[in-house]
Order: sequence, then C-alpha cells, then structure tokens
Amino acid sequence: MTIFLFWKKYRIYLLPLFLFLLLSSCAGPKRAGYYKEGFTERGLASWYGEQFHGRKTANGEVYDMYKLTAAHKTLPLGVYARVTNLENGKEVKVKVNDRGPFIRGRFLDLSYGAAKELGMVEAGVGRVELEIIGNVPYQTAKGKASAGRVSSAGLFTIQVGAFVEKENAVRLKSLLENRYKDVHIVSYDTNIQKFYRVRVGAFESEKDALKVADELEAQNYTIFITVRD
Repeated sequence: MTIFLFWKKYRIYLLPLFLFLLLSSCAGPKRAGYYKEGFTERGLASWYGEQFHGRKTANGEVYDMYKLTAAHKTLPLGVYARVTNLENGKEVKVKVNDRGPFIRGRFLDLSYGAAKELGMVEAGVGRVELEIIGNVPYQTAKGKASAGRVSSAGLFTIQVGAFVEKENAVRLKSLLENRYKDVHIVSYDTNIQKFYRVRVGAFESEKDALKVADELEAQNYTIFITVRD
C-alpha cells in the first residue's frame, strides 16, 4: 500500500493524532528541564547596585555590582545569557548567579555593570531580550551544578515574604498553613544580614504556580515565582 493510499484510508484516525502532536510541541508553561541553549525570553529588566554590593548571591558568589551578572527567577544558576536592549540594540553577556527581581512584571535584574553596558542605568527599567548561550548547568538537589546538562531538578515555588526576624516568618508560615500545603521557610545569609523567606508549594509548571500566586496576590501579599533551588 502506498503512503498516499494509507493516508487516504486512515486519515480520519491519523489527523487528530497529528494535530495533538503538533499542538503539544508548541511552547507552553515552563517546566523542570525546560531551559536549553537558544532559549529566548523578552520583557522588562531592571538593575540593582550599591545596596547589594558585597553580599552573597543565590549561588553563593559575592555580588560585585561592576561585574556582568544578572538575577532571574527561574533560570538555572550559573547559566550564561546574551541580553539585548531592544530600544538601542546594545548587547552584553551575563552570568545568572542570583534570584530576582522581586517585582512582578519584571523578569530580569541586571548588575550595575551590565545595565551600564546596555545604556539603561539612567532609565532604570528597559525592555530587553535574553538568550541562553552555551551549556545549561544541571542543578542537583543540593544546588551543585555541572556543565552540559539541562536542569531537571528545579520545581517552581512562590515566595510570599522575607523577614529579618525569624518570628515574623514563623507567624506568616502558620497563617498560610491554614489554607496552603507545603509552606516552608528558607534562610538566606548575605554575610551582612540573614533573611527568612516564606515560600509556598512545589509546582511542576509555572502555570500551576501562577494559579496560587494570583490567589495570594488578591490577598495583598507581594509575591514572586521562583525555582525551588
């Protein structure tokens, strides 16, 4: 039987399968293992500088505002990316070594040095495109990374608050536990000060996390979605 005759005879069965495979291959909500070389993302970026200079970043490095680094909510720590200012065409290569920004609507926080290269220090906020370049680090359960593999360990979580006083974090945790599962506290030491971050859940996809995030934001919590490193 020729391919044409086979298709003609069984097209009523094959067409739905073909459409399903086509749609399932389209871009959807980000999941663990989603990121790979060539991944691009567009949106608003800001920058952070002197206030955080000398403090620890999320991957344990010391933040140097003059180096070319960036903070992202979900990208594997240690990945390198090309960032382009869509308003003037300037580009810079950065290393993602921190988590943030903490403001919903922005997807990237650049170091002062990177923002200066892009010509967006004075504006403070600008529309940019990010593209992953090189190998994507594989993030293990203990946060260690090795080059050449796509991250598969990260689950999404929602940060609801960050406190200097542990008692305040415990109080918020107790309040949230009345309604949500897997409420936990993650400590973060900047070398200057220790923070206690209250987070909710471990979600397989960003879309799942957004549903709960919208609920929390409706209750006037300032939240953001990040990877559970």
